[in-house]
Amino acid sequence: MSGKKILFLGTHGQYNIGDELLLETFLSELGDQHQYFINSYDPAFTTEQLKDRYNVQVFHTTQDRWQLAGFIRQCDLLFFGGGSILKELYQSVGRNRYATLMMVLGIVTFANLVARKTVIMSNIGVGPIQTKFGLFLAKLILRQVSHVSVRDQKSYETCVDLGIDQRKLTPDSDAVFAKDASFFLVNREEAPEPATDATELRIALSLNYNIENPAHWDHFIDHLAKGLRSVNEQRPIEIHALPMQSRFNPQNDLVTLTAFREKIPEIDMVLHEPLTPQDAAEIMVRCDMLVGERLHALITAAILGIPIVPLVYDVKVREAMKLLGTEDFAIEIDEHFDHAALTSHVLALHERRDHVSSCLKTRASELREEAREYFEMINGKILEVGS
Repeated sequence: MSGKKILFLGTHGQYNIGDELLLETFLSELGDQHQYFINSYDPAFTTEQLKDRYNVQVFHTTQDRWQLAGFIRQCDLLFFGGGSILKELYQSVGRNRYATLMMVLGIVTFANLVARKTVIMSNIGVGPIQTKFGLFLAKLILRQVSHVSVRDQKSYETCVDLGIDQRKLTPDSDAVFAKDASFFLVNREEAPEPATDATELRIALSLNYNIENPAHWDHFIDHLAKGLRSVNEQRPIEIHALPMQSRFNPQNDLVTLTAFREKIPEIDMVLHEPLTPQDAAEIMVRCDMLVGERLHALITAAILGIPIVPLVYDVKVREAMKLLGTEDFAIEIDEHFDHAALTSHVLALHERRDHVSSCLKTRASELREEAREYFEMINGKILEVGS
């Protein structure tokens, strides 16, 4: 494929392992023959992450707005890669609920009407969008996009309900499913099996404060602690904190997990601070299961065949777990969190570990083939731009 100039936009440089994993996945699948203009909240960090592997020019997401306009004019196409691109912000984020939608609308409108550039949105999530005005903004955006692929059925149905031309709409799964276990376990041939005779049940725990209903957070945390204490009474456990974001956000996962440790002083809890997807994977493979909120922690665990108890805090987690077939072990946390369900799920999952692990690996493999077929298609569309 001949190289293109691609303006690649996403949430980069916030020290969120999931976001950086998406960036890594897209660039590796789109190829190193292109020139990329990439936004970041920390350009030096993102440049260091990608140097010597890709031809990139990184600019600051908020400080280089005029540079963004210049890159839109220079590029062959504008590419939004993964993530919840079209959504209303939760109250817990502390910003106007329409801030992201208005920003994306401005960028897409300028690219489409002024610069006359092709716009692609790939493997994105649409939602949560709960107001008529939010849906109106999403519709204005999507009508200007040349091709959009969505990572879950709910997003697809939302696009259809908005009247988006289905000829340019593709259902897909999260881009990270394109990766296999070898990407995460760079120094291993395969994931090690936790010792079955270990005294303690080892649980990786992923938490994320930014839930849809922040008023429910204290209730959730109190009952999460109660559920884990109940497990510990029946089978001693050791918890390994897995923060997917340890910086940038004042209420980041490391802060949240550190505070949670005070809720369960009778349970051993080891705090980790992973910086890369490989760091996170190394923590997971030393555990018997993952109990978690973060989408890409759950997806990584599934790829590695590590049983998961999804703590469902929004639509993207709920829909991804449907794709993986893990609904039976999922627990909704935004309403009434059932600590008894957590206890029973953890104990049952441990008893069925081998079977569940095999099922997850099989399903992840199927989704990987679908993801790679999708990237073949989207690379063809990129080749057509300007030809």
